[in-house]
Amino acid sequence: MPHARRRAALRELARAADLDALLVTDLVNVRYLTGFTGSNAAVLVHTGDGDRDERGTRLVTDGRYRTQAAAEVPDLPVTIERACANEAAAAASRDGVGRLGFESAHVTVEAHLALTGAAENLELVRAPDLVQRLRVVKDEQEVATLRAACAAADAALADLIAAGGLRPGRTEREVAADLEQRMREHGADGPAFESIIAAGAHSAIPHHRPTRVELRRGDLVKLDFGALRDGYHSDMTRTVVLGPPADWQREIYQLVATAQAAGRAALVAGAELSGIDAAARGVVTEAGRGVEFCHGLGHGVGLQIHEAPPLAASADGRLAIGMTVTVEPGVYLAGRGGVRIEDTLVVRPHGPELLTRTDRELLAL
Repeated sequence: MPHARRRAALRELARAADLDALLVTDLVNVRYLTGFTGSNAAVLVHTGDGDRDERGTRLVTDGRYRTQAAAEVPDLPVTIERACANEAAAAASRDGVGRLGFESAHVTVEAHLALTGAAENLELVRAPDLVQRLRVVKDEQEVATLRAACAAADAALADLIAAGGLRPGRTEREVAADLEQRMREHGADGPAFESIIAAGAHSAIPHHRPTRVELRRGDLVKLDFGALRDGYHSDMTRTVVLGPPADWQREIYQLVATAQAAGRAALVAGAELSGIDAAARGVVTEAGRGVEFCHGLGHGVGLQIHEAPPLAASADGRLAIGMTVTVEPGVYLAGRGGVRIEDTLVVRPHGPELLTRTDRELLAL
């Protein structure tokens, strides 16, 4: 199980931040560190004297999850108390903790006041991103789960196309429901997010929500979707055309495909995040359509559909081996239609590994 290794790495970061313990309350981070999937929990992670020292580390949840916690977190003691964060802070105080870090980005003012009352004789220290610094680089178990999620999405789209599910007369909502059910049939726990099925002029809206509008001959149809597998999200976009493509549709499709290839090629360990965005954006800008590429190039993906690192002009930092990101340039012509092509990839020492495998050539149905 990777959770003990992750907690050991977290203790190193916490010690480097001069913390005696860290209170983790973000439920995504709780799952990352323990495997617990309930809706109410906190984890108290003591820094200890060594990398493998888990003394004092515990999970706190409420009585609804007593059996679930025992099954999902067999390697930590579990305390049952509904006010999870407060109980964990009080336990830290009883343990003699001096400096207790907490996830300030996920704690309200009222919750902080309650923590202050529960955590007597210790100092609360803001530590907003320690777990995120670990999550940004995926271990091989995470990559394997992401690979399975991507495979489910690939297979579902192939089935949808083979069955004639993308045809004039079907509504965007019907296509979305069909695609999501097919992902479940291929092993997904459900969709990773609300699927974007956008036909005709709607394809020029980057985050369009499916409607009762029917697909028509001549439409560009943009499908942005993903599969959820064991908590991990895949993300892929393909754009097809119903019938022979018009010249303008071929033009913007080829432009986006060229930009996407440039972005994928730039996924090299050590590359500046902003530079990866620039590699793809420059292709679109040089073609005179920079204003029609109106979002960042991509984002990290894992236990959340959008997580660090961002691939955008404003992003700071560099790409590292093990980061899993999307590359998704788009060109959107308001009132006419748009194209986006997106893949999920993991950064490897000798170039990125492509996790979404569906062909990227323009498909005319």
